[in-house]
Amino acid sequence: MNKTIITVVGKDTVGIIARVCTYLAENKINILDISQTIVQGYFNMMMIVDTNHMEKIFGEMADELHALGEEIGVDIKCQKEEIFDKMHRI
Repeated sequence: MNKTIITVVGKDTVGIIARVCTYLAENKINILDISQTIVQGYFNMMMIVDTNHMEKIFGEMADELHALGEEIGVDIKCQKEEIFDKMHRI
């Protein structure tokens, strides 16, 4: 399984989750876990997804999600699980 960590942060607006999840579904990316909170009007979401069936390369997906984030007014970042784990190891 190819796991990727996706984070979405920004001012809360209608449709953030819908737009991100639509992109993922259209690209055969399966959501394994999702957590989202809204604190004083700021939206924060973290997803763990499986990109095993995705037909694009990782960089293309990351660039497209970043562009989607700019379009809807949030910051979307993607990291491969192994890199995320190494960066957050104590």
